[in-house]
Formats: sequence, structure tokens, C-alpha cells
Amino acid sequence: MLSSALRLRHLRTFVAVARQGSVGRAADELAITQPAVSKAIKELEAILGAPLLARERGKPLLSPYGEIFLRHAETSLSALRRGLEEVGDATSPSALPVRIGALPTVSARLLPAAIRRYLAHDLGARPRIVTGPTAYLTAQLREGALDIVIGRMGEPETMTGLVFEHLYSELIVFAVRAGHPLAGRTLRPETVLPFDVLLPPPGSVIRPTVDRLFAAANLPAPPRVVETVSLAFSRAYILATDAIWLISEGVVLEDLQRGVLDRLSVDTSRTQGPVGITMRAGDTPSPAAAILLQELRNVAAEIRRG
Repeated sequence: MLSSALRLRHLRTFVAVARQGSVGRAADELAITQPAVSKAIKELEAILGAPLLARERGKPLLSPYGEIFLRHAETSLSALRRGLEEVGDATSPSALPVRIGALPTVSARLLPAAIRRYLAHDLGARPRIVTGPTAYLTAQLREGALDIVIGRMGEPETMTGLVFEHLYSELIVFAVRAGHPLAGRTLRPETVLPFDVLLPPPGSVIRPTVDRLFAAANLPAPPRVVETVSLAFSRAYILATDAIWLISEGVVLEDLQRGVLDRLSVDTSRTQGPVGITMRAGDTPSPAAAILLQELRNVAAEIRRG
């Protein structure tokens, strides 16, 4: 059990004596008196219940117990020093930004909430958010231009050298304007074929899932398709027309809850996919990035609870 009597000065004094091989030189290094050094060593030995130093020709030598304890004392001081440096780096106004790639599914709910909480930590490392197609963000992550990418997990063949942390799962929905002619009816995928359909383009993370949805119903791709990743265009277009937008639920959830948009009653249970954090394999996040990651996990836990 760690004794409450153990102090940082005990560790620093013991390591200084072991490194210098002299009480006097250790006292000079620490800018304290020799009696203070001797007192700290005696207190440490009393706490441990074992002799740490022996004397030979007036010089302090490590006992077998001292050899054992020195390794742990040095490791502890080194870890503490690194911790202080990392916190200092994270809070410094000159800290490097946390570079985040954000896919549409997290841009409306998960990421804003996590960023708001991250900023409350008042760190020096600013969040820098980049949006774009999945392939672009993944390439930026691989090249080191981004620290993390948040969104739906990519297809397995795109994940080589990357790791994915699952936060929650969500469906693809058929989103339409409130009052759409198909609203309130139980539908099948083929019902949408006469309407304009907004889809993400090939290469986007949810397009393979959408294609599989139509293939499972033995349907061709809708004939009247607009391919776009623009959320602003898609939202404006379906509000002004009877078009149908196939999109991840998280993108339109707020509009659905407010009644601005409606979801068609089409079975999309097979479109459920994982949303989470993608990073380079073997990467250690910066202290600031680690704080953001934890806030993302906290918000995701609330989303899972509903």
C-alpha cells in the first residue's frame, strides 16, 4: 500500500544521491543542505522498512533494496515529468491544433456537442475541423494531415493501417419534406422510384449500403438520381420538392425531431452501421486530442442511452 507519508522530495533526494554518489553533490543539485538530504533518506527508509543506502569509505552505495527501488523511483519521476510537460503543451497558446476530419453523420449531433465540451477545458490546442468525402479524409489521415476522422466506418478494404473505435450505430433513412405524398404510409423501396432521389456519390461511406438496399429488393438504381455530398443543397432541395434523400439518420435527426422533415416508413434495418473514430494504427494521441476523444466517448454514451 502506498504510504501517505511518501513525498516527492523523498524520491527526488534518493535519486539525486544515487546518481551523484555523494550526499554533498546531491545537496548541491537540489539546492538544500546535507542534513536535509540525510533526513529525507532516513524518512524514506523508514517508510519502506528497508535500508536503501550503505556506506563504503564514506561514500553512499545502493543496497540491494536501493537498486530495486531506484528503477521505480526514476520511472515515477520521469512519468510525472512527462505528465507535467504534456499538460503544459495542451494548455499552451502555441499548442498544435487538434485536426479532425468530420463526415456528415457526426456534423449535426455528435461533434458539436463534443467540441462544446472540449472548449470548456480551455486548452491551447484549437480544434480544426475538415469536411469532405470519405476517400479524401481517409487519405488526409494516412498522410498525417489529420489526427482523427469521425463518422461511419469505411468498407474493410479501405481500413488497412487504420483502427476504428465504435461509438454507436445508426440507420440510413428516407428523408422527405413534411407533408410529402408518401408520408405516413408503409412503403417498400420500389415506391421511391418515380421520385427524384438524392444519394451520396460512389466512394462515399454509405453508398455501398444504399446500393445493397436496392439490390436486396431486386431493384435497379433509381432512374432519377442526384448525387451529392452537399448537406445544404440536399436539405434545400427536398424542402422545395417531393424528392427523397437517402442519408444517415444523424445528419437529419434535428430536422426530423422538429417536424421540418419526415422519414418515410421504409424498412432500413439492414442499413445500420457503426459510427466512431478512425485513427492511424499505433498512433498515440496528443494530450489535447485525448481529451477530445474522451468527450466524443461521453457524448456517444448519451446518444446510445437515447
